[in-house]
Amino acid sequence: MLEKIRNILIDIRPEYDFLSQDDFIETGMLDSFDILTLVTDLEAAFGVKIDGGDIVPENFGNLEAIKALLVKSGSKNE
Repeated sequence: MLEKIRNILIDIRPEYDFLSQDDFIETGMLDSFDILTLVTDLEAAFGVKIDGGDIVPENFGNLEAIKALLVKSGSKNE
């Protein structure tokens, strides 16, 4: 699942490898427009619906946070 998330992120922002443990938003790797694109791509790739209330910076700061959001949203794709 983490590699699939990482590949989606790279498709959105190919200039980053998304292997860093630094916060993707705080470091400027992702901006608000990227998050909207990411939500749409994650929903399509993992067959989930991400609740609007879950679209907060804390859920998109790193790969593990995004994975946790997907699991919370009902993804069975480990």
